[in-house]
Amino acid sequence: MLVPLTREKFEQIIPRIATGPQYNYYWGKWRDLLNRLLISVVAIVVILLVGQILGGGATALVLLLAVIAGLYWLWGPVYWASLRNASYRRFPYSGFWQGRVVETFVTEELIGEEETVNQRGELVIIENRERRINLVIRDEDGFELEVQAPLRRIHKAIAPGQIAELLVLSNRKDLGKIDKYTDAYIPSQNLWVGEYPWLQRDVFAEVSRQLAQQGLSVPSSKSRTLYSNKLTRYKKIN
Repeated sequence: MLVPLTREKFEQIIPRIATGPQYNYYWGKWRDLLNRLLISVVAIVVILLVGQILGGGATALVLLLAVIAGLYWLWGPVYWASLRNASYRRFPYSGFWQGRVVETFVTEELIGEEETVNQRGELVIIENRERRINLVIRDEDGFELEVQAPLRRIHKAIAPGQIAELLVLSNRKDLGKIDKYTDAYIPSQNLWVGEYPWLQRDVFAEVSRQLAQQGLSVPSSKSRTLYSNKLTRYKKIN
């Protein structure tokens, strides 16, 4: 099932400013925090040196820039998440897409490489791999999307046949070509699955509830004809 969304609703679902889960995503681990702290310190030193060159007339500006740079470790995740959101907000059209999980499988993906030296002085490349869950989601027309995410214990609750919902983006008004799509929501388990938490989750979940209250969902094989009749009467979500 594919339901077009208004621009207003789309901008609520993918906000301009980072959400809590998006902030946490870019906050990262201790290594990421230390990197941001290092950037803050280096930036402060550079700004103070420039301030010395410019003289006393630029003291207020230098102080302001130093404070902003010093807090980069704190506001950096907001900036990077908001920048990433902007890459999706540039699409003019969007739709609420609903399908069913038809397959789940686990893969190991290369997420990075580290160079080190062994005891014999030889350069060794260590591959960092991560186990990931893959969901194949299909709608009643046979259209499929695949969503991938780092594997977590909570993913054990996901099973074929469950409804999965996500946001699709397009440059075409009729949504005839899907250019991008977001993480998936499994309403029966209240689970979010994806590499990056694109969605304003409370708003998206409310749209999901609206659809459920109207009796619109991806049909089983026994109810596919009835579903097609419902689809023709469905209107754009505001």
